[in-house]
Amino acid sequence: MKISVLGAGSWGTTIAILLASKGYQISLWEHYVEHVDMLNKHRENIKFLPGVSIPEEIVITNNIEECLQNTECLIVVVPSHAVRAVLRRCSSLIGNDVVIVSAAKGLEQDTLNTVSEVIESETKHEFIGVLSGPSHAEEVSRCVPTTVVSAARQEKTARFIQELFSTPYFRVYTNLDIKGVELGGSLKNIIALASGILCGLGFGDNTNAALITRGLAEISRLGVAMGAQRETFFGLSGIGDLVVTCTSKHSRNRCLGESIGKGMSLNEALSSMTMVAEGVNTTKAAFILSKKLGIELPITTAIHDVLFEGKNPQKAVEGLMSRELKSEW
Repeated sequence: MKISVLGAGSWGTTIAILLASKGYQISLWEHYVEHVDMLNKHRENIKFLPGVSIPEEIVITNNIEECLQNTECLIVVVPSHAVRAVLRRCSSLIGNDVVIVSAAKGLEQDTLNTVSEVIESETKHEFIGVLSGPSHAEEVSRCVPTTVVSAARQEKTARFIQELFSTPYFRVYTNLDIKGVELGGSLKNIIALASGILCGLGFGDNTNAALITRGLAEISRLGVAMGAQRETFFGLSGIGDLVVTCTSKHSRNRCLGESIGKGMSLNEALSSMTMVAEGVNTTKAAFILSKKLGIELPITTAIHDVLFEGKNPQKAVEGLMSRELKSEW
């Protein structure tokens, strides 16, 4: 089977390596020519995944037509804000029977759609699924045991993705709540930003545990209002992904938040990073959704005000802690 992977960041590179290890024919597309040249020259993603060798049999190209030729499965791993433009560019090259898998996490700013909804609107394809869960590329690429979820509207598609990706070190479960799986993977980045801010401010484990717990309550509250199943948020793509992103040194959103907690502005913190922190745009989208749906999201609102309204992070924490007292449920 030929599989095409769009996006050669850390996660796209890791997915290409994982699938190549199972004997599939892999073509990896990257937008920037200089990055393609570097990958082909060194057979290592020095910028995003240093120390991990890229097998010679993986074809790395800037030519999207070449990448998609005769493909049977397409994995989309570009940043969420670029998904529509990339799919619009290549939708006519994708056969009707090709399975499209989103491995990107985020919400589109203009439409507030999930990535799979963006893919569906651009391709009109039936076989679209999602791969999500607690899975830092830095660990998966080194075969650290990991479990994730494949989600789709049709069980057949979810199972296809499950079998495609499963290895002795990468275990895949299925879930038919594609909306919930995507929202869990997207909204957790907001809470990870908050976790980093708390760390930057010098707070400890008690504070972070409270944040994760109440953050999950916010994620599930918004998710259910958008049509997702509550139990999904207590699975791998919900609490699992939330915990790893709020506690790991590999989390780019937590890292960004920590810089802000230590006094950097959002622009200063972003300019210091080489990878995309999806939580910034997701915070905007979730804030708009909360107003549109009438859902109370105090943590999300506080992070929105810190990022975009210049609110002092310490004051934001004080505001959350001094809210009206209420029952937990």
